Amino acid sequence: MGGKDEGGGRGGAIAALVFAAIMVGFGLWLAHSLTAASKMQDCLMSGRTNCNVIAPER
Repeated sequence: MGGKDEGGGRGGAIAALVFAAIMVGFGLWLAHSLTAASKMQDCLMSGRTNCNVIAPER
């Protein structure tokens, strides 16, 4: 009687955990994108013309 209910609850909890992990990942990506856009805007608003990001060589 209780076995089926517990399995459904566990599946729902796993689904909620996966959803929460996806939302955290999306939030981190969004924060990084907004920070990069803000830095670019600050550079352009200060009158500079060479605001491209230069990646260091590896």
